[in-house]
Amino acid sequence: MRDDFLVFGAPYIGEEEIAEVVATLRSGWIGTGPKVGLFEQAFREYVGAECAVAVNSCTAALHLSLLVSRVGPGDEVITTPMTFCATANAIAHTGAKPVFVDIDRRTLNIDPERIEAAITSRTRAIVPVHFAGRPCAMDHLQALAQRRGLTLIEDAAHAIESWSTVGKIGAVGDLTCFSFYVTKNVVTAEGGMITTNRRDWAEQLKVYALHGMTHDAWKRYSDEGYKHYAVELAGFKYNMTDIQASLGIPQLKRVEANLQRRVQIWERYDRAFEDLPLITPAPPEVGTVHARHLYTVLVDREQVGITRDEFVSRLHRLRIGSGIHYVAVHLQPYYQRTWDYRRGDFPEAEYISDRTLSLPLGVKMTDQDVEDVIEAVRSLAGA
Repeated sequence: MRDDFLVFGAPYIGEEEIAEVVATLRSGWIGTGPKVGLFEQAFREYVGAECAVAVNSCTAALHLSLLVSRVGPGDEVITTPMTFCATANAIAHTGAKPVFVDIDRRTLNIDPERIEAAITSRTRAIVPVHFAGRPCAMDHLQALAQRRGLTLIEDAAHAIESWSTVGKIGAVGDLTCFSFYVTKNVVTAEGGMITTNRRDWAEQLKVYALHGMTHDAWKRYSDEGYKHYAVELAGFKYNMTDIQASLGIPQLKRVEANLQRRVQIWERYDRAFEDLPLITPAPPEVGTVHARHLYTVLVDREQVGITRDEFVSRLHRLRIGSGIHYVAVHLQPYYQRTWDYRRGDFPEAEYISDRTLSLPLGVKMTDQDVEDVIEAVRSLAGA
C-alpha cells in the first residue's frame, strides 16, 4: 500500500530546533545550564504556574512530586489502571501502594465517582491521568482532595495543551507532571517538567533532582562564580540538560499551531470512521481543551471480526504503525504478584485494555499519510 512505513509517533524536528541544539553544542555548555532555565521560564508562563522544574523524564517528575508530598512506605496513592506503568511504578518507588480506581469507559479517565470509596486512613495522594489529552474532572477531584486533605498530583504526560473547566492543566493541581518523550506533543527526546504554585516545593524538587545538593548547585559553574554545595539528602540524578532544553524551547513556541493541525487530522478521522463498527473518541467536554495526543479506536471482535491484536498486525503489514495505550497496569505481572491484583478487579479498564489501539496522529504527517491511515482502517474494518 505504501513504499515507506508510517512510523507511529514520529516527531517533527524543524530547522529551528537543529539550530538551537547546534548553538548549544558550540557554546560548550551542554549539561544543566541557561537553556534549561529558559525552558522552565517559557513553560511556566505557558501553563500559568508559579514554578516549573525541568527533569529528565515524566517518570522522574512523578517520583519527585510524590516525595515532596511526603508519600512513603505504608502509604497509599490512588490512581487509574488505564495508564503507562510509569505512573504506578513511581508510586511503588516511594514504598507506597498504588490503589487503582476504575475508569469511565467514555472518557478513559479515572471515574471521579468511584474515588471516595477507595480512600482509607493510609491514603496520601490522588494521581489522575489525563488520558490521551482529555482533562479529568478536575473540579470534582480538586474539591475531593481539599476536603479529604490529600495531595493532588496530575499525570499530564499527554496533556500539555489541555484545559479543564477550572483552569489550565499545570496550574490546577498541587503538582503537575509533563512528558517531553519522543512521541509527545512537545519533544526533547527524553525529558519532563513539574509545575506547582508552591515555591517551597519547587526548591525541594531542585534539591531532590540533583543528588540532594542545595539549590545553588544548579548554578555552581555559571559565570556568577563558583559556589560550594552541600548535600542535604540522598537525592537523584534527574536533571535535564541544555541539549534537551534546546529542543524544547522552539517546540513549545509551536505548541498551539501544532495542536490545530492535530485537530484537523482528528476531525478527518472522525468523519472517515463514523460509519464503521469501531468506537472512536468521544467529543471533548464543554468548557475544556483536549490536547489530542492520542486518537484511540476500540476494536471489538464481535463487531469487526478480528481482534485488536490482529488489527494491529494487519495495519503493520499495510505499512501503518500504531500503538496500544495501554494494557491495564493491574494486569501486569509485577502488580498481580506484588499486590494480588487480578483480572476482573477493574472491568471498565479491562474492556478498554483488550480493545484499544492508537492511530498515527502528528504534525509530521502529510495529508496523504492521513488518507493512507484512513484507507487501511476502512479496509480492515469491513468498509
